[in-house]
Formats: sequence, structure tokens, C-alpha cells
Amino acid sequence: MTDLVALAVTIKAWGRELGFADIRITDVDLSHREAGFQAWLDKGYHGEMDYMASHGMKRARPAELVPGTVRVITARMPYLPRNGDGDWRGREQVRADDASAAVISIYARGRDYHKVLRARLQQLASRIETETGPFGYRVFTDSAPVMEVALAEKAGLGWRGKHTLLLNREAGSMFFLGELFTDLPLPVDEAVGSHCGQCSACIDICPTQAIVAPYELDARRCISYLTIELKGSIPLELRSLIGNRVYGCDDCQLYCPWNKFAQNTGLPDFDVRHGLDQASLVQLLGWSEDDFSRNTEGSAIRRIGHERWLRNMAVGLGNAASTHKGQAEIVEALRLRAGHPSPIVREHVEWALQQHMQQN
Repeated sequence: MTDLVALAVTIKAWGRELGFADIRITDVDLSHREAGFQAWLDKGYHGEMDYMASHGMKRARPAELVPGTVRVITARMPYLPRNGDGDWRGREQVRADDASAAVISIYARGRDYHKVLRARLQQLASRIETETGPFGYRVFTDSAPVMEVALAEKAGLGWRGKHTLLLNREAGSMFFLGELFTDLPLPVDEAVGSHCGQCSACIDICPTQAIVAPYELDARRCISYLTIELKGSIPLELRSLIGNRVYGCDDCQLYCPWNKFAQNTGLPDFDVRHGLDQASLVQLLGWSEDDFSRNTEGSAIRRIGHERWLRNMAVGLGNAASTHKGQAEIVEALRLRAGHPSPIVREHVEWALQQHMQQN
């Protein structure tokens, strides 16, 4: 056991060397989360995300997902770009108020985080193997049926906020999570208490009121779900609430008081690519399929495909109807897409044009 204690300390040091802000270790008992997860599924809050239900309770049972697992090494990695200053929230709020701007979630503006975290967790596993010899493990990051937040919370990386994301007193919530399932019986870390108190900032600010109760999210109303996970038409009653958020939504994080402590990454991987922190809706609607493929290479954005990309831009431009900035340019850009071969794109473009007609 003494060797395992020393190994746990070494693993955490190696993790920091690999760009992780913190590494913690937990056991695999998530039985306390099973009833809540099932109730969430029963309400249909997962929407079209069938993969949330397809594995049953395996999501809450790491040892069933990867037989032999007795511990989970959990890691967090900040993703605010390196060159940012302390007023990132102010800048994002100003941009959100510019109806012509295309607002893309901060996490998606750089390299695909799946690739970054998986590669570095694999490097961590390889270092452990040099110390222990061959051992059983499997690496995950936002993939497979894994309760990332529950594991990270139990390991002491933070607590589950009312918006359902993990919060940390020293780092807010602007970080990715990753896991290394292992058969090494390492010593476990202690959980920390919740520090949300009576605050309801995330609930109050959510544009679509997707946080239906503290710690409970109806994904079907969440802008991240609507712009990324939803494959078909965005419900009419929610389109105007999306505003200019075209890939994900950071509002619940922007207004969370704990994010005044959010940390910048030390990695170039999460630097902004292709000016996605400055792009306009008109500019991005104009991307051809080749443009989209080229400009999203190595990015998490690519997974939604060009059709959903144009759908999202059309909704954003429809919501720009109330602005007096570049109206003619917006309408012309929409008309150029009115004959698109995709019925989904055509539907949302037509809706957007109607918004502008009603304003005039």
C-alpha cells in the first residue's frame, strides 16, 4: 500500500506536467447516482441523445463498462485561451449583445478537446506503465457511457453546480474532464462540499430556461443540445431564444460567480482558430461545404456537419432582424441559401427571411 500511495502522488505530478490542472482518484461506486439518472431519462430530458439510455445503468457502473476497474483517475484541463486577459467574461457578454456576431462556445474554438485529452491521458498511462509494468486501463473523455461529473465530484475535483457542470473553487467551470479507468487499487481522494449556496445565477440567465430546477437540466431546451445534438429542425418556439449562439452556449458559465477564478490553459491546442471569436453570422453562413471541412479540420465543430452549421447560422441571422446593422447584407446572404438542396437548411432560411420581412 505504501508503494501505491507514492504512486498516486507521482501520477498527480505527472498529470500536471502533461497540462492537467489537477488529478484526483476515486473508487467506482456511483450507486447513489443511479435513481436520479433513471428519473432524468424517464422524463425524456435526454431528447434525441439515445446513447444516454442505450447502455442502461452501465453509465453508473464503471466496473461493468470496463471489467476489472477498481479506480478511476479523473483529470481536469482548463481551456480558456492562453492569450486572454482577466476580463474574458466581459468580452463574451459584449459579443453576445452584437446580434450580427456568431457566438461559438469558447471550448470549441480551438482543437478538438477529445483528441487533446485522450492523447495526454494515454501519455499518463504510459508513464504509469513504466513504473508498474503492464496494468489494466482504458482512457475516456466525454465518450462512452461515463458519468464524468459524478466521478470527478466523488474524486474531489469539485462539486456539481446547479447548472449540472462541475465547479471548482480555484477554477470555476471552464475546463474539460477526462478519465483513466484502472485496475490499480490506488488510494482514493475525498470529495469536497458544494459551494453554490443560495445563488441561482445560472438558472436565472439561461435563455431557454433549460435548467428546470437546481441540478436538473432538460437538454431538449438547452442551446448546446439544439445547436449540436439535435439533427432535425429546431423547434419554432425556441428559435428566437437562441439569439446569435450558433454552436453551444456559455451563458450559465459566464454569469456564474465562481468563474471569476477560471484559469487560462497553458496549451496552444486551445488557441482560437480561423478567427472564430470574431466571425460574423454572414461570414460563416457563406462557408461552402469545402470551407466548412477545411476550417473545422481537427475541431469538435466538424461533428455537426455543414447542414446543421447552415441551419444554426440561419437561426442566428433570423434573430438579427431587430438590429439596424447590415440588414441588406444579412437578407442577401440568406437569399443566397434559399435554394439549398437540404430541406432543413431551406426551412430555417425561410424562417429567417420571414423575421426580416416582419420587421419591415
